[in-house]
Amino acid sequence: MKTNYGTRTTQYILTLSLFALLLASCQPAPVAADPGIMMTAAFETAVAQLNTPTETPAPPASETPVPTATIPRTPPALPATYQTSLLKAHDIPREYVTDSCQYLQNKWNANNSVPGTLVMPVMFHGISKDAATSPNQISVQDFKKLMNDLFEFGFQAITMQQMADFMYNNAKIPPRSVLLIVDDRHFAESFNDHFRPYYKEWGWPVINAYIGIDERPDLWAENAALSAEGWVDYQSHGYIHNIPIDNSSTDEFITSEMGGAITSIQKYMNKTPVAYIWPGGGFSKRGAEIGIQLGYKLGFTVNPRGPVMYNWIPQADTVNQSNPMAIPEIPAGNPLMTIPRYWDTDARSQLDTIRGIGDQAMQYAEQNKATELEYYDIVCAPTYGAIPALP
Repeated sequence: MKTNYGTRTTQYILTLSLFALLLASCQPAPVAADPGIMMTAAFETAVAQLNTPTETPAPPASETPVPTATIPRTPPALPATYQTSLLKAHDIPREYVTDSCQYLQNKWNANNSVPGTLVMPVMFHGISKDAATSPNQISVQDFKKLMNDLFEFGFQAITMQQMADFMYNNAKIPPRSVLLIVDDRHFAESFNDHFRPYYKEWGWPVINAYIGIDERPDLWAENAALSAEGWVDYQSHGYIHNIPIDNSSTDEFITSEMGGAITSIQKYMNKTPVAYIWPGGGFSKRGAEIGIQLGYKLGFTVNPRGPVMYNWIPQADTVNQSNPMAIPEIPAGNPLMTIPRYWDTDARSQLDTIRGIGDQAMQYAEQNKATELEYYDIVCAPTYGAIPALP
């Protein structure tokens, strides 16, 4: 029997379709999702994520800090040297400390002398029991009045070493100090009669400007005994003494005069003098230079210019009518070697003036204290350190 090809193809396709339907009907029906199971699974997934270590994210790169610009402090101008109308017109205070930082540190060091501290050097030659008969003498009565007035005005006598320490470093001394300088050689009796009572009562030393020529062993012995007691302070007053040093003096003469006096005092007094009291009041630039080389710290004229303070010494440039007998000190080039002295007969009349200078100087220092301390803090402190305070 002959079969139709198209009909058989159609039957084959229908059979396959029926077979696919039968297979599909044999599969299980889909089950709806349980909400509780789904929530439990989500919770467990969240917990697992929390407990799974994660890599800490790197912090964002920080920007490099830009340093703040430091504005340099400008130091203030230092005040001018204290001036006063209480001095004569041509007697001008001179400074001698060249290092401003060292000066300010010494000035404001709480352990040193307070600003306004001054020294009044007084020159004696002879004390007469009766009325004075020469310009180089003062009567006993006037001498006692001077000493009592000094004490009443608050002055205290100091030694030459104290003077040197004060003038160089502002070392602490009484705010009103006096140097009692007796020129030339004297017997022990003179010191015992006139100055020992004040040493006993007030503890006041006296300085003797001693002539160094090596003669009169008896005189040396008397004075050496006083030196050993400690209250008569012997300093140099030349060797042969009778020829003042001036600009025409040779180096050999200057050295013999200044150096010879040191040798004699070392021999008899067992001490080295620190001051040279110029014989006859004569001095020179070369004399001041050689004196420093020999070890002297101070030199004293006979010029009555005024009191002195740390870094403040009245001097004159030229001979002038306000003080016509005084040799000008500025040409000598070193104020420390040409310190003025009051004459004993005139000293009492100057006490009010001297006290006024000290008071003015103290007030001037206080007015400028803040400026000077600011300058020191900016300019000096990085190298010199802080100004010492009281311990």
